[in-house]
Amino acid sequence: MRISFRRVRAQLTPLLPGRTDLAEIRRDPRRDLLAGLTVAIVALPLALGFGVSSGLGAEAGLATAVIAGALAAVFGGSNLQVSGPTGAMTVVLVPIVARHGPAGVLTVGLMAGGMLVALALLRAGKYMQYVPAPVVEGFTLGIACVIGLQQIPNALGVPKPEGDRVLVVTWRALAEFAKHPNWTAVAVALAVAAVMLIGARLRPTIPFSILAVIAATLVAQVAGLDAAKPIGELPSGLPAPSLSFLDPGALGSLLAPAVAVAALAALESLLSASVADGMSVGQKHDPDRELFGQGLANIAAPLFGGVPATGAIARTAVNVRGGACSRLASLTHAAVLAAIVFAAAPLVSKIPLAALAGVLLATAIRMVEVGSLRAMAKATRSDALILVLTAVATLALDLVYAVIIGLVVAGALALRAVAKEVRLDQVPLDRGDHSVEEHALLAEHIVAYRIDGPLFFAAAHRFLLELAEVADVRVVILRMSRVTTIDATGALVLKDVVEKLDRRGIVVMTSGIRPGQRQVLDSVGALELLRQEGREYATTPEAIQGAHLYLECAGVLPAVPAQTSRPVSEETEETVG
Repeated sequence: MRISFRRVRAQLTPLLPGRTDLAEIRRDPRRDLLAGLTVAIVALPLALGFGVSSGLGAEAGLATAVIAGALAAVFGGSNLQVSGPTGAMTVVLVPIVARHGPAGVLTVGLMAGGMLVALALLRAGKYMQYVPAPVVEGFTLGIACVIGLQQIPNALGVPKPEGDRVLVVTWRALAEFAKHPNWTAVAVALAVAAVMLIGARLRPTIPFSILAVIAATLVAQVAGLDAAKPIGELPSGLPAPSLSFLDPGALGSLLAPAVAVAALAALESLLSASVADGMSVGQKHDPDRELFGQGLANIAAPLFGGVPATGAIARTAVNVRGGACSRLASLTHAAVLAAIVFAAAPLVSKIPLAALAGVLLATAIRMVEVGSLRAMAKATRSDALILVLTAVATLALDLVYAVIIGLVVAGALALRAVAKEVRLDQVPLDRGDHSVEEHALLAEHIVAYRIDGPLFFAAAHRFLLELAEVADVRVVILRMSRVTTIDATGALVLKDVVEKLDRRGIVVMTSGIRPGQRQVLDSVGALELLRQEGREYATTPEAIQGAHLYLECAGVLPAVPAQTSRPVSEETEETVG
């Protein structure tokens, strides 16, 4: 029991806050407090908007920003990361809320949080860097489109239609607007979005989102714009923890969404932390600790009526630009939002839904990095295809299928590219100490091929087809010193080549097999087959000499007198006998 406890402690200790974190908080608290206040001002309309978009209401977004923001700040692996509700997570949550309600979100949050903690304990953080950039760019573009479409009902001032497919819901909302136009809501949404987009270009340091929302709220109240429907009443404080789980029988149907939430939380949080590192000097996040912090945040937030959260790139960027240098800034952001929940809930409840729709429309537009998309599209056709497929799948299907499709296609195209690198080149025989006449005679009966690159399942079939065309020779020498790797399929194909050519009266000899490749060749019997026939040699000259002796024994070449014969290895003498 003691050994087991020590192992658990050894696994957990690197993932927990330490003295270094406290020392960094004390370095410059004034800058952190100001940065945290700035982030809170920017985060407020986003938290409200994403809460409304998720289907659980504005209070869910605020609860997530406070609870998840505080826990991820304390336990996360980045000093500058700001966590909370995000548009990408909203895309995943909308179908869950539609089918299972708040209890489904709680269950998915707990499952996803547990998965993230498990990934942290398994030290899986470093593997997230292997997700191809076109997949990331593709689902970011798709998510931006989905977020924008999700705002159409509120921006048009119509009740949100039934359904969990964003294209269907958008079409129904447009049809309803055509019957009962609400131009006031449209004007409010477009005005807020325009102020944010234009203001961000002119003065990036000013939080135009909150200014636009305040202005829209004041205009709606003063002018009595009843068509600009407000958020509605908010609780003055965070709800008490709740454990209203789903029926255990429904857990199976929530496994795939939980995996999607966990994967998205991991990917987006680690991507955001990497962005923070790049924007700062001397900062480097711990990916495993970041997963651990996000896991705890996603377990806790749904207990308080929130939704699963991730690291938020936009808010993290504001935090860095605001001068943050420790976790105190993101903690301050959570504390300020908590104060707003307790002190200003009645005021916040008067914000028009159309204004929040405008905030999220502008956010969706700013998520699309045109320069990155253009560069990715120009890089290679494969990158462009992966990007488009991932984006379309995100919009038409959902994020889980989109990422899977993107990864599968990226993997298939990468394998295809690697397989094309495998070359089977015929190379001239080394003359060595053979005479011109003898070398010409050997060349009539011996052909040598050099294999360059990996001999694996994606390239093995082409390798077999090329060798099957060999004719009019008695010996084939395969030079394998440049084979970088070989798998079971490649080993089986090599064995098949040896057997097929042998049945045609053509002997296959090999040279230069690397020690690391012997195990896989031996596992399928290819190495034993070559050894039994005495056809494996350490070097190509030895293989040519062995071929020469074989042809002499077969009567194809005249025997060399004993006094002038070239020395051969002891292994070759025993083989030819």
